[in-house]
Amino acid sequence: MKSFTPEQALQLQGSGARLIDVRSIEERRSGYAEGSTNLSIDEIAVDPSSLGEPNESALIFICQKDPRSKRAADIAENAGFKDVSYVVGGSEAWKSAGLPWTVEDTFFERYARHLSLSEVGVEGQRKLQGATIAMLGAGGLGSPIAYYLAAAGIGRLKIIDHDTIDRTNLQRQILHTDARVGELKVESARQTLLALNPDIEVEAINDKLTGENVDAFIGDADLVIDGADNFAARHLINDACHRLHKPWVYAALQQFDGHVSVFDLRDPDADLPCYRCLFPEAPDASFAPNCSEAGVLGVLPGLVGMIQATEAVKWILGIGEPLVGQLLQVDALRMNFRKLRLRKDPQCPQCGERSKR
Repeated sequence: MKSFTPEQALQLQGSGARLIDVRSIEERRSGYAEGSTNLSIDEIAVDPSSLGEPNESALIFICQKDPRSKRAADIAENAGFKDVSYVVGGSEAWKSAGLPWTVEDTFFERYARHLSLSEVGVEGQRKLQGATIAMLGAGGLGSPIAYYLAAAGIGRLKIIDHDTIDRTNLQRQILHTDARVGELKVESARQTLLALNPDIEVEAINDKLTGENVDAFIGDADLVIDGADNFAARHLINDACHRLHKPWVYAALQQFDGHVSVFDLRDPDADLPCYRCLFPEAPDASFAPNCSEAGVLGVLPGLVGMIQATEAVKWILGIGEPLVGQLLQVDALRMNFRKLRLRKDPQCPQCGERSKR
């Protein structure tokens, strides 16, 4: 039985040989050698006549690697075809060689590793595609969050930030580049995320989150994520999410430490805490310095932001155990992770008994 390299097979295809891909339709969705026709090995085995008339043209079989194309060639020879061969290394070798390749639906190629997970699959990936997530901040936390949500295929990301890029940001804010210093963070974020995944929608809002615009910002979101890392913004988000019955993912950073939690505020009567159960009011600024004042290890927002993104993806998919009613503490210096249980505070000014009076 003859075999050819992908380059040789391409030359023979140009001379009239038929290139037949014996993989399944599902496999072909991730891409296939340009000009190949699809006849799965099962179809050929059941009905060799599906290959056409013997000796009408040379047949070259290709599969993912080699085994099925060799079997197809054997079947064709036994059916009377004389000029039969297969591609050494199959589609993987063809694609690696940079030969003409067709992808009709990037969904199956882009999300192949998700689709292999029984907890995700096609149905779960469609959930991610149909989700809207509202994010506050395109900085240290917002960068890894947005990157991984875009890569995961979240269909619509709404990002609000009113800041411009400063060179001091680049030590941790990986959405941005040195060439974009001085530009709007949300526009830089939009460019970066669409370059990574052009199939998503990124709504870049150059504005400061306020009591006047917060409801409109999160109103159509399935989930809200805080990447601003300041008390005022978190209280604003918490109160709006409580009012609109939205879940949100919280994080805080300082120097080498981080906190992450998820607040499920969909049911105001549920026995679940809100952010004000933890911090009823913002502490004095002298007790809560920001990153520019206290400093922050550049990789820490990446670590904590990725945890936030993980919680967001889990939430949309409805899998695993979210950090609801739990506070995850991250100590990057010692690489320690500790969970604390959070309880609803009956005296909470937002969700406690006194708020209902």
